[in-house]
Amino acid sequence: MRKMLVIAGIAGVVAIAAGYMAFRGDKATAGPGLLRYDDQATIAEGQIIYQDYCAACHGTDLQGDPGWRSLGDDGRMRAPPHNTDGHTWHHADAILFEITKFGSAAYVGRGYESNMGGFEGLLSDEQILATLAYIKSTWPDRAIQIHNTINANAARTD
Repeated sequence: MRKMLVIAGIAGVVAIAAGYMAFRGDKATAGPGLLRYDDQATIAEGQIIYQDYCAACHGTDLQGDPGWRSLGDDGRMRAPPHNTDGHTWHHADAILFEITKFGSAAYVGRGYESNMGGFEGLLSDEQILATLAYIKSTWPDRAIQIHNTINANAARTD
């Protein structure tokens, strides 16, 4: 029930953000979604948080574990990259937020095990969003535009 309420709340925010933000020209700027990836203060905060909490697994340059497509010695998937070599940009902001806050296993369910624990109680929602905004700010314009479309489509289906 709690998960459904969180998803419903996030979906509402995504829908509002999608209506508020738009593409400007051919340069990828603030688009639909939760992430303020074109706000320099947010990006700077997110970069610090990323380095403090995420870089140990996902790499200081968002490159992920070198063997991220295979299981580690513990039988779990290794940390994927958050640059465009990985699949982070294939997921809507609301999903990225939920995975970061509650952990991969909580998001996937069905007994899935992951080394990606959630940051609920450790980072505020705003800190999580700032971290994700930093990650998105590093992507090339084309990936940002595609990600903005994913967010817009997610807002329409919620």
